[in-house]
Amino acid sequence: MRGGRTWPVIALLTVTAGLVSACGPGATVTASPSPTAPTVPFTLGITPAAGTGSLPISTEVGLSVSGGTVTDVALTAAGDPTKVSGHFREDTTSWVPDEPLKNNTGYAVTVTGKSKNGKQIIKRTTTFSTMADTGRETGTGLYLFDGETVGVAMPVVIEFTEPVADSARAGIQHRLFVKTTPDQPGVWHWASARQVWYRPPTYWKTGTTISVRAALKGVPTGDGSYGDTDRSATATVGQKVFMDVDNSTKQMSVYVDDQLVKQMPVSLGKASTPSSSGNMVTMSHDYSTIFDTTAEGPGGYRVQVNYAMRLTWGGEFIHAAPWSVGDQGVRNVSHGCVNMSMGNSSWLFDITHIGDPVTVRGTEVALTNGNGWTAWNQSWADYIKDSALPVPAALAAAGNPPAPTGTPAAPTGTPAAVASPGH
Repeated sequence: MRGGRTWPVIALLTVTAGLVSACGPGATVTASPSPTAPTVPFTLGITPAAGTGSLPISTEVGLSVSGGTVTDVALTAAGDPTKVSGHFREDTTSWVPDEPLKNNTGYAVTVTGKSKNGKQIIKRTTTFSTMADTGRETGTGLYLFDGETVGVAMPVVIEFTEPVADSARAGIQHRLFVKTTPDQPGVWHWASARQVWYRPPTYWKTGTTISVRAALKGVPTGDGSYGDTDRSATATVGQKVFMDVDNSTKQMSVYVDDQLVKQMPVSLGKASTPSSSGNMVTMSHDYSTIFDTTAEGPGGYRVQVNYAMRLTWGGEFIHAAPWSVGDQGVRNVSHGCVNMSMGNSSWLFDITHIGDPVTVRGTEVALTNGNGWTAWNQSWADYIKDSALPVPAALAAAGNPPAPTGTPAAPTGTPAAVASPGH
């Protein structure tokens, strides 16, 4: 969706592992003396430091533990005995409140831990207070609807109304949570100062549940501004629908679950307004919409179109174009869009989702990265370079997804501008 123009001090976890021994098949255990592994001291540290003030309302409880585990975190606001709900990060380096804290409020924390042998209990306490509301907010948006069914190439997209400072990106990224069932880890990628995307190395599996929390309320965004709100949504991945548009044949091949189900004639952008070649994602579905370029000067037009599926911010769509049926499959006459007949457009509209992959190939220009949700238009190695946080080695080595059935590798060439919304 196009949302409303819709990260804390923690300590690093130090884990000292005990020694583990095992016996293989047929091994014999003897009573002969053996060295005893040294006992790991049980230590527990927490942050913020006692008495710290003017902290962001996105503050987390930092945890540093060795020789044991944290069993409970009790966070309460001054004058309110009700425990704030929250959860541990997967790496247990901090405990994250489920909702933003309150501005200009004092908080008390009690953290309880238990040693590995269960014989020692440690409790640590601290207090801190949050900052006053500055009134300077950066609007945020989440392009995902709760309960939505999306395509296998759907990136999680977070948008900002103002550019995010380079210095704030790691902190923001640290507060973006994605959980998938089944588990399919991905990487955040800063497409620009105003958009950050998340995707896995390969397309989502059909049936995957994607749950997102953009916990950005009170998170510094740079220049004294803070995120405006927390946003969350849970969506489900639908069946795999892939569209391959070949300019050389003027045909679109539609694959469902990697099986070719239909081929249809199309007309692409004429020489003066060519379509972009690249790996795209459908960004919106509109049964009826108006293309209006009259404000752009001479040659502008206003026309109603049906079954419109946006591919780029620059105005390239797949849509019904009954006026060009005689050209479809023969020649290119559009202003950059993929023209189809009413019947074919209606059929395609009914089986597709926002987030379906589309590859256009063989045109005069290459897709510009960032012109649309172009998260799949780069190699995985290039994509992960724009994460503001280190990428785990195993995830970085995941490589590129195989090309979907019927498609070539991502096109190369010098990116070029594309046409404004057109027919």
